[in-house]
Amino acid sequence: MRYRFTAVVGAAIVAAAAAAAIVTMVSVAGQTRPAPPAAPAARRSRMPDGKPNLNGIWQAVNSANWDVEDHEARQGPVTALGASFSVPPGMGIVEGGTIPYRPEALAKKKENQANWLARDPEIKCYMPGIPRATYQGYPFQIVQTGKDIQFWMGWSFGRWDGDTLVVDVTGFTDQTWFDRAGNFHSDELHVVERYTPLDADHLTYEATIEDPKTFTRPWKISMPLYRRVEKNAQLLEYICVEYAEELMYGHLSKRPTP
Repeated sequence: MRYRFTAVVGAAIVAAAAAAAIVTMVSVAGQTRPAPPAAPAARRSRMPDGKPNLNGIWQAVNSANWDVEDHEARQGPVTALGASFSVPPGMGIVEGGTIPYRPEALAKKKENQANWLARDPEIKCYMPGIPRATYQGYPFQIVQTGKDIQFWMGWSFGRWDGDTLVVDVTGFTDQTWFDRAGNFHSDELHVVERYTPLDADHLTYEATIEDPKTFTRPWKISMPLYRRVEKNAQLLEYICVEYAEELMYGHLSKRPTP
């Protein structure tokens, strides 16, 4: 679905990834990095109603969009680009290290990975889905008010759990992926996101993912989000549709008769 919204939670979020006008502790293969200590309450900015102030431009700094699981560096998909589009190594954001696929779903994941350039929705400028929009690599903006939460993609319902904003998301299409490595889901995907302030400039983002068609059990990702603090930080328009038109529809254009 095009619109993702949340109501009656005492905040409003409008997120926009620069790629497509869309609106934590990191775990590594069985190892868990301890979360940084929570900041004193005095260092956490708050709204007039006492809820955490999440306003600002935020960004994930990791390689999860390449692969949410642990991955080594490897040659990129276009040899002519050399090192400029090679895949950087990265520590996974999946707690426990591995996504618990059903056997038939794991086979499809491997097939997706082998056919990445033809299948990844990102290449076609489709909306990235949730949670991929959070770590796709582009900054996104949270605009908070005192009435509701608005977001893109899926149907979301939010609530406060203490200082943590919890967003329950359903109603997904099965056309989005989690990353460029072919990790995917079905239309039964259910995501519960948790945004927890650590201090004024850092959030912990967690998402619990459930999809009985694709996975044997629920699993979780987690990561820090960083506020962009440079002067005049802002989102700039990047409409990627025009860059995907020739790829998707070039074969339909009129061509000179030989």
